[in-house]
Amino acid sequence: MTLSLVLLVLLALFFDYLNGFHDAANSIATIVSTRVLSPKYAVMWAAFFNFIAFLFFGLHVAGTIGKGIIDINIVDQSVILGTLVGACAWNLITWYLGLPTSSSHALMGGLVGAGLVKAGPSGLIYSGIIKTIAFIVISPVLGLIVGLLLGAVVYWSVRRKTPAKVDSWFRKGQLISAAAYSLGHGGNDAQKTMGIIASLLFSAGLLGPTFHIPLWVVLACHGAIALGTLSGGWRIVKTMGQKITKLRPVDGFCAETGAAFSLFFASALGIPVSTTHTITGSIVGIGSLKRFSAVRWGVAGQIVWAWIITIPAAAIISAITYYIAIHIG
Repeated sequence: MTLSLVLLVLLALFFDYLNGFHDAANSIATIVSTRVLSPKYAVMWAAFFNFIAFLFFGLHVAGTIGKGIIDINIVDQSVILGTLVGACAWNLITWYLGLPTSSSHALMGGLVGAGLVKAGPSGLIYSGIIKTIAFIVISPVLGLIVGLLLGAVVYWSVRRKTPAKVDSWFRKGQLISAAAYSLGHGGNDAQKTMGIIASLLFSAGLLGPTFHIPLWVVLACHGAIALGTLSGGWRIVKTMGQKITKLRPVDGFCAETGAAFSLFFASALGIPVSTTHTITGSIVGIGSLKRFSAVRWGVAGQIVWAWIITIPAAAIISAITYYIAIHIG
């Protein structure tokens, strides 16, 4: 590997670290806000399941990102540089603002921005882009519906139990639901960086004639996202765990389980969805089940606007970075 290639791989792993850091809130916000685990132990719990997720999922999402958003033949080091700078910059901006936006869509926006500047519209693979954009709507709606239905079943099942008994049961249950959600998070999100690194290596001729994901890339990406989760992301934890709606352990269990189901479903289909969108939809579903006014719709609206502008914002930053890179280089 050349030095520039090594530096780009490290930048990709830094993005993966930021992904875990930025999205740690998704994995731990409910379990922290319900006081089932302290922040310290919550991030350790989530990071562990982030790391071992590769044992449970295939690499379909990595393939979609690696060769399903832009034409693999136009990928070069400048395209990857633009993509990663766009995605990392947007992640840092939204982390600072406390907005739980999608690292996945920031990465896709980065690919689209750099790809457009290099090859124009013909360099984009519209089937992969449309499928991913569709899940901007589908994933939170699916999370909302599954969370709401699960909540209705659970609430009915425990309706004759004392609040203390229900709280005791679901404080333990949340350990399982948080673990399942963290598996889904690691299984979907770590693969996105795998796809970026593999496309970079493939474009440099280091993977041979067939696109594939080397084992060292799989382990490095899961390690980076787990390390990011360990580092927290407390600004977004507050938004996800406290500002949208007030959560009890039973609510957190239903929200996490509903979101985990949605992530498992998307990963099986090879669709790079937003873990942020999914858990937000599930939390809103649980909150609205208690009563419609229990959801702070103003906060939810701000989050949705951040979702909408993520792809174009990351694409603009990526396009500018790519343009500067090719002219300086």
